Amino acid sequence: MKYVNLGRTGLKVSQLCLGTMNFGQSTDEKEAFRIMDAALDAGVNFFDTANGYGGEKRGHTEEIIGKWFAKGGNRRERVVLATKVYGDMQDPNDGPNSESGLSAYKIRRHLEGSLRRLKTDHIELYQMHHVDLSVSWDELWEVFQSFVQKGTVDYIGSSNFAGWHLTLAQAEAKARNLLGLVSEQHKYSLLCREPELEVLPAAKHHGIGVVAWSPLAGGLLGENALNPQKGSRSAQETQAIEARRPQLERFASLCSDLGETQSNVALAWLLANPAMTAPIIGPRTQEQLVNSLRAVEIVLTEATMVELSNIFPGPGKPAPEAYAW
Repeated sequence: MKYVNLGRTGLKVSQLCLGTMNFGQSTDEKEAFRIMDAALDAGVNFFDTANGYGGEKRGHTEEIIGKWFAKGGNRRERVVLATKVYGDMQDPNDGPNSESGLSAYKIRRHLEGSLRRLKTDHIELYQMHHVDLSVSWDELWEVFQSFVQKGTVDYIGSSNFAGWHLTLAQAEAKARNLLGLVSEQHKYSLLCREPELEVLPAAKHHGIGVVAWSPLAGGLLGENALNPQKGSRSAQETQAIEARRPQLERFASLCSDLGETQSNVALAWLLANPAMTAPIIGPRTQEQLVNSLRAVEIVLTEATMVELSNIFPGPGKPAPEAYAW
């Protein structure tokens, strides 16, 4: 495994981030334990979750991770743990504050819940799962800084922020002499290149590490896309697959020539971007996890990068050059 700094911090994280959204849904507890053990054995130290994960039972994914930590063996000590806050946890005690959002009241209550479910006393990376434009940065930075000062949280991150949201957050943090955001979790893949316009340039400028979610575009960039297996994510995307079949066939042919799988080439393409910290891999099985580890070893040539852009065109340039003279 290879490691990089999380944004401009001194914290080292693995170049693959273990996503846990499947735990408690398509992946049962026993297999989740096997996946997390295998991830640690492979050197993957960066685990991502959210308080709302778990399907019908919000928080169930965090509970599974907490049970795994409780097994001992320095599991908790070896993990850089990231979780998120924003959504409705369906807790009747939240009352009128149960709706999605980021009030200081809600953030405090939901952090307490995450710590309890995860069986830990601190979170390395606490992330806003979405932007809440109704809440001021005065309120947000005050509550987040209180967590940092108490040692409950080490760093603050964001998810699904626009470029201007990142810039505003950093300006407000600087005015308070705070570190500000250290990461932005964003949807980014060969099939979703819009972040190259403003989000990635803004993140790189401010020293915010980018963590890519849906790096395989919901399975469209995986090995089974052209011949989806029953029960796979690709099998649920038949319409999208047919609409992009010529692209996906060219991509599959290129990967075959390289002697690599489609998913690993898609991950390697992300890792070649200097703004990238780590893509999130969300294995449903231990086998899928192991197969993904190859991605960090792949070095794509300039010619391959050009061909990938020919197959999956992006904006070409960052803003405003991409759409102005």
